[in-house]
Amino acid sequence: MTRRIDAPAECAVPASASQGRVAVAMSGGVDSSVVAGLLAREGHDCVGLTMQTWPASTHTGTKVRGCCSVREVLDAEQVAERLGLPHYVLNIRDDFEATVIDDFVREYAAGRTPNPCVRCNQHIKFALFLDRARALGAQRVATGHYARIAWHAESARWRLLRGRDRSKDQSYVLHKMTQDQLAHTLFPLGDLTKEETRALARDMGLRVAGKPDSVEICFLPQGNHAAFVARRAPDAVRPGPIVDLEGRVLGEHLGLAHYTVGQRRGLGLSSTQPRYVVRLDPASNAVVVGGVEALDCTVFTASSPNWISLASLEAPMEVSAQVRYGAIDLPARVAPTAGGRVEVRLHAPARAVAPGQSVVFYDGDVVVGGATIERA
Repeated sequence: MTRRIDAPAECAVPASASQGRVAVAMSGGVDSSVVAGLLAREGHDCVGLTMQTWPASTHTGTKVRGCCSVREVLDAEQVAERLGLPHYVLNIRDDFEATVIDDFVREYAAGRTPNPCVRCNQHIKFALFLDRARALGAQRVATGHYARIAWHAESARWRLLRGRDRSKDQSYVLHKMTQDQLAHTLFPLGDLTKEETRALARDMGLRVAGKPDSVEICFLPQGNHAAFVARRAPDAVRPGPIVDLEGRVLGEHLGLAHYTVGQRRGLGLSSTQPRYVVRLDPASNAVVVGGVEALDCTVFTASSPNWISLASLEAPMEVSAQVRYGAIDLPARVAPTAGGRVEVRLHAPARAVAPGQSVVFYDGDVVVGGATIERA
């Protein structure tokens, strides 16, 4: 039986009835459904929680697909019922709108390329969600992320590690997690492959076993981020000049929100050589383009670092750095600089390093920490 919770986090079940409880973040997909099934099999006292995040203006009806949509909530309800778990829908629309969607729009308006999944994990899934889970008597939360958590006795710190299946590893989007969040989170799929997860779903008789993965941004079910930004921030899609590296005007763009660093298609330029977006300049509302060699970057700064395997970065450190989700990490040196920022020096150039994206630092499979790319 699903209950919908619109009240503040103070609404809670009695603690005596929920000692040792694990709150499973159930999105309606195969991964979180298998997590719920695995924990129930192991005898955990589980409750399924689904976050209602979509803005009413974005999703209507039950045909819209995508993470956290109405259809996904219905799938989560059915899985919880089959597993015999209590299920709650948490209405966190306002928090999601203010924290994730408004930031997404602001970043594009500022000529940056945000990663809303990183921000959602930081402020919603492992902050607000954990608070709501605790209000329901849960001591820990569990999600379907492909990553691992381990205690490191020597440093007396919790560590975040890559998932065993590198093709599904999601540690990149989890790099903002805190020690408290890691201590109260379970990633039961961290040692599994996607194929093994689907096999478990079939073994459990879950109807979502063959359900495709969601690849779109949850609040952009049609994938048109520029149109979404235009509705909320018209100034972000004002036409302006396309200029080369010397400042010569080559054409006109449709609005900064339509472009990102490294983009080649859709520029509308006639040239004997391919041209790519090198940077976006919101001050002059210009898109700056250049040849492919102009995309290579070896030094950049990043802000708001979060350290996981160490308490803080006091001296330069050799790491491997991943500059976007799914990219190959490259050998690098990261060093603290003024203002709490870090400077990253790659030992081999990376292509199309985009401000607003995250850079995540690794030591083998261990996440050292991560930061937000500011300037290349």
